[in-house]
Amino acid sequence: MTQPAPTQILRELGLPAELVTGEAVVLELRPASFATRALALMLDIVVQVAVYLTLLTTLNAGFGSLDDAAVAAATLAVTVAVLLGLPVTVETLSRGRSLGKLAAGLRVVRDDGGPIRFRQALVRGLVGIFEIYLTVGAVALIVSLTNVRGRRVGDFLAGTYVIRERAGGVTVPPVVMPPMLAGWAREADIGHLPDALALAVRQFLARAAALHPASRARLGVLLAAEVGRHVAPPAPAGVHPEQFMAAVLAERRERDLARLRADRAAQVERERRRAAAPPLSAGSTGLVGEADQ
Repeated sequence: MTQPAPTQILRELGLPAELVTGEAVVLELRPASFATRALALMLDIVVQVAVYLTLLTTLNAGFGSLDDAAVAAATLAVTVAVLLGLPVTVETLSRGRSLGKLAAGLRVVRDDGGPIRFRQALVRGLVGIFEIYLTVGAVALIVSLTNVRGRRVGDFLAGTYVIRERAGGVTVPPVVMPPMLAGWAREADIGHLPDALALAVRQFLARAAALHPASRARLGVLLAAEVGRHVAPPAPAGVHPEQFMAAVLAERRERDLARLRADRAAQVERERRRAAAPPLSAGSTGLVGEADQ
């Protein structure tokens, strides 16, 4: 007999299969509407115009003696910095939230629901110059209206989309590690769980008590078998399928958190070394004048 796919199990649980998160923590990640995204964009453009005019005013006041070629080069540099450098830097550092998106309650995320990085922000920024500024938003509007998530061309190329953070969705409590499986889970080799499978397991565990006993048993066995394909060695004999899945998700979460903490500690250490390096050395963030103080 053919087993149902994780997306079919999601539908049996009454959940949308189109939107999943990398950690399957949120019940729904609602894509932002085009109107809300347009509002956030207008706020961002206002900020960019203000920064652009401020920089040009400063440029004209401080370099009034430059020739026309130098002024043109400086103006071009300011334009690129404001149109590309500013939004890419802000979205990278804020993990997907510009000032406009913050005000509108939006965030850019990867297709798997995770936070964006510099690469995704850069692709969105580069493509945005064409589809937003050079075409006055016409290309972005047409493309956004043709797909469910409201993605523009930059989102398709970067593998991202924009969600509503303040959508009032239901947050599912974190899965608790079954004490009797803690030791096994720490030693187990847990591979990458497909996003749809992780979401199906997460929501099944959250709704198991409300399911009909027969459906609960059937779905639990099916999901545990799917998860078991990505875990080695198998769980101890006699372990209930729901406890097995809870152990896998809880251990997966702890490993991801540990990896994030290690990445953050490494970043802090790199910044500390750069700040302590001599001003003229490669990678230093110190100023030349600081060495004499």
